[in-house]
Amino acid sequence: MGKFTKEMVDDYANKLLIGLTPEENKMVLDEFDVIDQNIDLVNKIPDIEKVEPMTHCLDEYYAVLREDVVEESVPVEDLLRNSDDTEDREIVVPRVVGGEE
Repeated sequence: MGKFTKEMVDDYANKLLIGLTPEENKMVLDEFDVIDQNIDLVNKIPDIEKVEPMTHCLDEYYAVLREDVVEESVPVEDLLRNSDDTEDREIVVPRVVGGEE
């Protein structure tokens, strides 16, 4: 793909509805430069392409699942009493992504 450009960063930021100031855009580009430099270092490790990727950070990883036991839970109506603003069986929260209300 090549290096990220100011236009690419702005385009992605706009698609994510976050928008960036020129200073923030420069900060992102600077971070990508650091990431690229680190990837270049990793790629210089002899025989790196022969290393088997890990699926877990531990050599011997075993997922132990608990038995699925149905337990009694608190009725939703009781839980919703703790909220100031509800609609049907949901808690109303402030919008965190741009758009119309």
